[in-house]
Amino acid sequence: MERLTTIYIDKESHKFSAAHFTVFSATERERLHGHNFSVSARIVAPVDHNGLTGDYAVYKNQIRKLCDTLDEYTLIPTQSPFLSVEEDGEYFRVTHDQDTLILLKADTLLIPVRNTTVEDLSHYLLETLVEDKPFLEAQDIREIEVMVSSGPGQTGSSFYKVK
Repeated sequence: MERLTTIYIDKESHKFSAAHFTVFSATERERLHGHNFSVSARIVAPVDHNGLTGDYAVYKNQIRKLCDTLDEYTLIPTQSPFLSVEEDGEYFRVTHDQDTLILLKADTLLIPVRNTTVEDLSHYLLETLVEDKPFLEAQDIREIEVMVSSGPGQTGSSFYKVK
């Protein structure tokens, strides 16, 4: 019988700082503000003959790379039905209702989500991990869950069953 185990990767260093705002409707949104987001993962994989599920350093490196891609940006969702984003030279013009934010492109990351919530951010990071088929196959990962927290007691997660 194959023995599966669940490991949890939750390191202090797995974080990113980002500005964002949550869009509630066509007329309501939060003000632009920032968080120190933390990212963790739950991984289900078989235990090998030596009592290991894989090299934890590999898992930690993948999560660290994900965090690095979002660190120190203003995150703007490109799939929101309530926002329009236009390029204007070195800037993005982000419009919601009657408000237009003018953001430096160099400081802004457009991401393919509906909202910059912990729910959508966890899904975005999970999709990015799952796209890396060689990583999943090399580690023989069966299930993976990515959690994103915007502060204590406020976490969203997304789950994927590989096999």
